Amino acid sequence: MVVFGNVSAANLPYQNGFLEALSSGGCELMGHSFRVPTSHALKTRTRRRSAAPLQVVCVDIPRPELENTANFLEAASLSASFRSAPRPAKPLKVVIAGAGLAGLSTAKYLADAGHEPLLLEARDVLGGKIAAWKDEDGDWYETGLHIFFGAYPNVQNLFGELGINDRLQWKEHSMIFAMPSKPGEFSRFDFPDVLPAPLNGIWAILRNNEMLTWPEKIKFAIGLLPAMVGGQAYVEAQDGLSVKEWMQKQGVPERVTDEVFIAMSKALNFINPDELSMQCILIALNRFLQEKHGSKMAFLDGNPPERLCMPVVEHIRSLGGEVQLNSRIKKIELNNDGTVKNFLLTNGSAVEGDAYVFAAPVDILKLLLPDSWKEIPYFKKLDKLVGVPVINVHIWFDRKLKNTYDHLLFSRSNLLSVYADMSLTCKEYYDPNRSMLELVFAPAEEWISRTDSDIIDATMKELEKLFPDEISADQSKAKILKYHVVKTPRSVYKTIPNCEPCRPLQRSPIQGFYLAGDYTKQKYLASMEGAVLSGKFCSQSIVQDYELLAASGPRKLSEATVSSSSSS
Repeated sequence: MVVFGNVSAANLPYQNGFLEALSSGGCELMGHSFRVPTSHALKTRTRRRSAAPLQVVCVDIPRPELENTANFLEAASLSASFRSAPRPAKPLKVVIAGAGLAGLSTAKYLADAGHEPLLLEARDVLGGKIAAWKDEDGDWYETGLHIFFGAYPNVQNLFGELGINDRLQWKEHSMIFAMPSKPGEFSRFDFPDVLPAPLNGIWAILRNNEMLTWPEKIKFAIGLLPAMVGGQAYVEAQDGLSVKEWMQKQGVPERVTDEVFIAMSKALNFINPDELSMQCILIALNRFLQEKHGSKMAFLDGNPPERLCMPVVEHIRSLGGEVQLNSRIKKIELNNDGTVKNFLLTNGSAVEGDAYVFAAPVDILKLLLPDSWKEIPYFKKLDKLVGVPVINVHIWFDRKLKNTYDHLLFSRSNLLSVYADMSLTCKEYYDPNRSMLELVFAPAEEWISRTDSDIIDATMKELEKLFPDEISADQSKAKILKYHVVKTPRSVYKTIPNCEPCRPLQRSPIQGFYLAGDYTKQKYLASMEGAVLSGKFCSQSIVQDYELLAASGPRKLSEATVSSSSSS
């Protein structure tokens, strides 16, 4: 494939470049943009901007009734506890590093409790692992393909608390898988609304005869019985087994893994079943089967920084908190007693507060850990938690592709995980004339260092199988107008066996220092829901520790200070 354009990556010193690549999971510097430079491509883009009002043919499903589920009510109660907490006599100034969902959540709920968070983001964009950027044409490209499930009670509460429930575009209650043996065809699991959980999920599985045979379904159901009977204790005990090992132990046919759980493993953690901890699968199945709308999916109606992150920032600021971009941490400086003195920024400023939260990815934390902390068991266990590489691919085509749905699709490809035609699924990205496919390229470990053109060539070969009548790898059919490749060398933590004991609680053994992030201890593992819940748990710990934090040390509670070390 012949493409050319300008690469946006800069030649930076290794450490700064590595920190930038890891920062908050996203990788702006590694998001490359290429365009096929033809006059036709430019003309079609221009016509799109001046076209008459669009006729939207996609119809979103009404928001499901989530408010009466036990998990939603539990999440709502935790949210309410911050708003109803006694107002502090002197609010704590809490310095938070990282404006991904975990940091935003921490700041939001601390502000709700009457404290004054100062949220520092290293880059010039909000969102961390849900960051996105606008290109020269005004089109957005994202760090990942983000799906909001009904089984995300804390995320759903957050949308409600911000008054933005209408920004979620709900899709029909189905899971749709491509059929590699039948190129261009799909197999569906449809969950009927008339049945409660888990009957709607059982019905969806029983009705699908294209992916699993009846004997395979029965053996899989028998294999799941211990999980159904043993509950959460059994689920947590399976952390030591990979998905593949668990299936073999339970006597589940290997074809069940091949047909269903390769796709599911890559969708959940960007790795294959021989690596993924079975605990991760069982937690997802438990949420999907125990809640009627648990597996129902929604897309955000536009780019995440503006449509989700900014409402959180506006809420924080309305309550007296602050959010600062372009504020990268260089060092965690300590007092003589080993507690945090300040966060030293790369611009020379030292940011002080009454408490400190590190809400950036675990890989960044390990790079910045003070030497005197590294042998403390709480931090030492983090060595096993390592971010998994992932690549997100966006391709704009010169025509509207027909063999797709207004939904998330499981590709069941060797190289691709899930994908969606965002020109159908997302209002802001809607285009009646041309498709934009957003695809998750996973597992990505062997590809993260490959060129973008290599990745696009490989993606097109896979798309040829998914769209045999419309896409050819040599572009003799649908032609690429442009593409963006966003590489994240370290995304969510790799959920391999025996990781669970290494996940830290949000309250560290260092007085006044806390952690937030999906890798910290909470029941939703590496997900947007996990990130939001970790922020709530972190905020809860700080609120509970108020008296201790207020009484400790010579630091003033009246204000956090930002002083320039270069001027002293």
